[in-house]
Amino acid sequence: MTTREATSLLARVGDTPVIGSEGKRLADWAAVLAFGAIQWPWLLRSLHGGRLRDKHALLDRLDLPYDALPYLGSWKADTGLLTLVVDHIFARKPQLVVEFGTGASTLVLARALQKAGGGRLISFDQHEDFVDATRDWLADYGLKADLRAVALRPSEDWPGLWYDHGPLPHGIDLMLIDGPPWSIHPLTRGGASALFDHVSAGGTVMLDDGARPGERFVARRWRRMRPDFDFELAKTGTKGTLIGRRRG
Repeated sequence: MTTREATSLLARVGDTPVIGSEGKRLADWAAVLAFGAIQWPWLLRSLHGGRLRDKHALLDRLDLPYDALPYLGSWKADTGLLTLVVDHIFARKPQLVVEFGTGASTLVLARALQKAGGGRLISFDQHEDFVDATRDWLADYGLKADLRAVALRPSEDWPGLWYDHGPLPHGIDLMLIDGPPWSIHPLTRGGASALFDHVSAGGTVMLDDGARPGERFVARRWRRMRPDFDFELAKTGTKGTLIGRRRG
């Protein structure tokens, strides 16, 4: 399965490479089951990737053919998130973008940066075959990005797992967080906060699935941890996007 193909409701978890972990603890399983019981409406809504006319309008802005994004929804980005990303790149022209969760959003980010005048894109995913498939996907449209397949490892201050990304540069103008999947732990994406000091003054963090209960808990804690960021929930699309802007 490549990121161009239709996907199931749940993301791949069983074959995820993990460093320094013996698997889920009982508390992790309990959290997944508890949140799964209350967030099934969000999961069902996420099957819908957005209206066809909105996807066509997005692709028109990017000068991409309508079959460039054959499937959206499920655990992929939807048109709401992708439109927010394109609006932001065209308006702010970020020079360094870091993405967690490779796929359809990578194609859109790379193309938007190209049309906005350039910029560096670093994208991480835990599945090497997804990274390879996305690299080929970008190449079909003459696009390139720094795509990296990395394992996950336990977060220091959050439950769940985060990317073993190694050293990253400071001055990140846009950080897009679309992984790891909630089925590892509902709060697993909170681990992105370890990189907030790398975000430039005036830079932006976007967290996909921002309307889900787990991400709402993450947002609440981020607001307490980082008063130097202003967070708001954009309710566009089917899943919502939490947007954090670092004060300049």
